[in-house]
Formats: sequence, structure tokens, C-alpha cells
Amino acid sequence: MATSSRIASVSTNLLKSNHYGVSSVACRASSWWSKVEMGPPDAILGVTEAYKRDTNPKKINLGVGAYRDDNGKPYVLPSVLKAEERLSKKNLDKEYAPIAGNAEFCNLSINLALGEGNEYTKNGLNATLQGISGTGSLRLGAAFLSSFFPGNKDVYLPTPSWGNHTPIFKHAGLNVKQYRYYDPKTCGFDFQGALQDIAKIPENSIILLHACAHNPTGVDPKPEQWKEISNVVKQKKLFPFFDLAYQGFASGDVAKDAFAVRLFVKEGHEIALAQSYAKNMGLYGERAGAFSLITNNKEVAQNTLSQLKIIVRPMYSNPPIHGVRIVTEILSDPDLRSQWLTEVKGMADRIISMRTQLRDNLKKEGSQRDWSHITDQIGMFCFTGMNQQQSERLTKEFSIYLTKDGRISMAGVTTKNVGYLAHAMHEVTK
Repeated sequence: MATSSRIASVSTNLLKSNHYGVSSVACRASSWWSKVEMGPPDAILGVTEAYKRDTNPKKINLGVGAYRDDNGKPYVLPSVLKAEERLSKKNLDKEYAPIAGNAEFCNLSINLALGEGNEYTKNGLNATLQGISGTGSLRLGAAFLSSFFPGNKDVYLPTPSWGNHTPIFKHAGLNVKQYRYYDPKTCGFDFQGALQDIAKIPENSIILLHACAHNPTGVDPKPEQWKEISNVVKQKKLFPFFDLAYQGFASGDVAKDAFAVRLFVKEGHEIALAQSYAKNMGLYGERAGAFSLITNNKEVAQNTLSQLKIIVRPMYSNPPIHGVRIVTEILSDPDLRSQWLTEVKGMADRIISMRTQLRDNLKKEGSQRDWSHITDQIGMFCFTGMNQQQSERLTKEFSIYLTKDGRISMAGVTTKNVGYLAHAMHEVTK
């Protein structure tokens, strides 16, 4: 009886001290995470949030990295809708995909990159897995290189590069270094600077190359420049890792946009390749992508594939299925594939048209600056050449939202706002 009383007394005191019965663990003086600092906000997301708060009816968001139609609205490709309609009639299950993903999707993806009937896939020289869009494919490749690359663990990125490249490679344990790429004086490609820096990279290092529509500058090497880059990379015994995020979306021609990738494998390079269907099929949220190693030996391809699957298993185990079913439906059906190629060219042509209209409107405004780089660059993004002060004035005075380095998303430019944008750019740069 006495023991029961003591237990009751202790329970009562605990309840009193912990207010309404909250456990003592919940009332710790500090959290397990009290030493975790607030991380810096994402620069792009910050632009979008500020845009949403702005009440100016003329406001423009040029930070978004997703395609918009000429009304500034998200665009779902008709070929995607048709593919989804067909899939809905197939009564497909929701079982797990294999660790390496949908085999037909993988085969269609690598053939899209290297060209139909290419000798590499025909001879089994590729190890291709489904990746979680471009980001996940890059991360998978980085993990493989971190574990198995026989050279040093340094990866060289162009300056600048996509903001997520550095954390992806660092997260996998690789050392990130740079080589010259963009020339601020010309708003174009620093070809000589790039060649000089690549020639100084230590042998047996990794080099990251944007296959087309360089993000964030929109500046690409010309075909003859790619050939020289390939020669230097080969002489220096560097391993090329291609990021192919915009095939078809850059020029409207899937073969043209894959030129660099096809050139390098033709010239005997073994390469890594990350592909994404976010931009060229508008499948942003479906996370459909692929990672490939192109090797010179069928047995090597099989061995590397086995190790890639071992990496995937504890990372996410099985990739998602819906997005790749859409891609497979489109790429495997000749009529649907033809429709998609027309649609992706339409998106590319709209971006190219907006570049021309922006340049022409700046000239109409009376700008004396050379804006030819706007049309020389390609793809979703444009490095305008505006500095931080000019970019901040665009936002403050005209409610035009962009990153502080002067990068704009051409997808946010429409026939309705291009005149206003040109006027504002002229005002802050004259």
C-alpha cells in the first residue's frame, strides 16, 4: 500500500512539473538540434517568393527554371497528355521498378543521346540506369566516381556552372575545382581560357561538360571548338562527365543538341552521361532521367552496372515509374515521337524568338550597347551582362525579378512583356 502511495506521489509531482502531462523529454532545456544554424535561403526560390509578394501588375518573374507558354503559364505537352491517356487504358500495376529502372526506358534514353543504331548500345558497351531526373542521375554518377574512379577525386567544373553541381559532387566526396568558361567582357565563351585551363588539369581528373544550353550562361562551344576540347581532354587523359539536361530544348534538334556527346564517344572517350526529361518533355515533377557509362568493353559495362545497382539499393532502392512510362510511350511510338519532336521544337523556337524580340526592342529603345549575345546564347537562360546594381534596380524600380548576376530565364519573357522588359533594361544600363 505504501509503495502504491509513493508511485502516485511521484506521478503527481511529474505532472505538476511538466504542465499538463508533457513528458520530461519534451521539456529539455535545449533541443537535440539547438546547435543547428539557419541555412541560407535558395537564391532562385527567394526570387520567386519576392515576386509573389509584389503587387505591381507589370511584374515579371525571370528567375524560374521551367518553361512557360506565351501567356506565362506552365505548359503540359499534348504528346504527354496523349501518352498518359494511353497508359490509363493499360491497367498497369504500381509494383516496384527494378533497381536499375525500366529497361526499355534506359535503352530508349541512351539511343536518344547517342543516335539510333549506334554501335555502343548495339555492342553492349553502355551501363545505363534510370535516374531521378538530372539531379539524381548526376548524384548517382558522382557516387560511383567517388568509389571507383581510379584517378584523383577532383572534378573540374566550368566557371560558372549550374548552382547544384558543386553541392552534388561535394556531397559524394569529390573535390570541386574550376576551369575558365564564360567571358564577362564578351558575354560569350572564353575558348582560349578554357583550353588553357583544361590543358593544365592534372591527368586522371574528371571534367564536367554541359552538352548544350550551358546553365546558367546559355553560352555553348561551336562544333569546331568542341573538337579541340575533345583533343585536349584526350591528351590530358581526363574523364568527361556530360550533363545533358536540354536535348531538343536548346536548338529544337535532338541530334544537334547531342553533338558533343556523340563526338566524344566517336573519338574514343569513355564518358559518363546524365540525362533529364524535365525540360524537353516538361516532366519536371515526374523526375525522369538516366545515368550512363559508355565503356570500351562489354564485360566492363556489365561490371559497372552491377556496382551502380549496389549504390542505388541503399540510396533509394527503386526509381519512380510513372514519368518513365510516359517517356517510354512517347519514344517507342513513331507517331507520338514525331509529335513530341514537333512540340519540343516549338518550345525551342519560342525561346529563340523571344531572344530576337528582346534584342530588337532594346535597339528600338535607343540602346547603344551591343546586345548580340542575347541571340548568340542558347537555351532557357541568358547572361545579360548586367551587373548586380543594374539587376537590383530592375527589381526595385520595375518589379522585374532575376538573380543578382544578371541571369534571366527566357521562358519568363513573352510577347506581352518583352517591350516592358527591354525598356527597363535600357533604363538601368544606359
